[in-house]
Amino acid sequence: MMRIAVCDDEKEVRLLLSGKIRKLYPEADVFCYGSGEELLRSTEPFDILFLDIQMEGQNGMETAARLRKKDRDVILVFITALEEYVFQAFDVGAFHYLVKPFQDEKFETVLAAAVEQCRSRAGLENGQAAGPEERSIVVKTGGVSTRIPVNDIIYAEVFNRKVMIHSIHGDIEYYGKLSDLEKQLGKDFFRTHRANLVHFKYVEKYNVSEIWLEKGHALMAKQNYAEFVKRYMRYNQRKGSSSL
Repeated sequence: MMRIAVCDDEKEVRLLLSGKIRKLYPEADVFCYGSGEELLRSTEPFDILFLDIQMEGQNGMETAARLRKKDRDVILVFITALEEYVFQAFDVGAFHYLVKPFQDEKFETVLAAAVEQCRSRAGLENGQAAGPEERSIVVKTGGVSTRIPVNDIIYAEVFNRKVMIHSIHGDIEYYGKLSDLEKQLGKDFFRTHRANLVHFKYVEKYNVSEIWLEKGHALMAKQNYAEFVKRYMRYNQRKGSSSL
């Protein structure tokens, strides 16, 4: 059974959202909290949490940072009146954010995506296999063609006319253009800098000038940062995962 929590210092908002959740998913257990402090005192485990950012006392960002120390898996959806908070949301692994006032359709869409992620996780824990990642690219170096599964590519970088692909199985270098590789790899990759192309899957942390990946790191051009954050959020929504 799903366990969904709403934390907002406005009683009307808590009642409104919890009512919508119960109507859409009557099988779910729904919990309401009026402050970040109250939420953190709770010993209840949650699958999904709708958390207001601008609250009196401890705000939502501070609450989320403390919550993540004891719960890395809760699917976190921020509620805010200011879009600017989206950039901070990724620091605590937010799944999505809702900007007040939001339409019922938007809330239902985000909730449905969070529920789907929750159910997918439960399926994997029960031994169900994840869908295969079969797409590959082929690169030629020294007269030898090598197939590289796209899902295994961590990031790529370019030096002069050579592209270096870093994958979980090792590195391979070939003559080519990073822009051509970018087109081949698709929307799960992002050109963070003229010299770097990163796979969202392997991003561990980042700031306005650098990205740390599971293996290695890449540069971030300041002018690309805002778009990176937006694309990274969309990736997390598609894949049903959170990122820090």
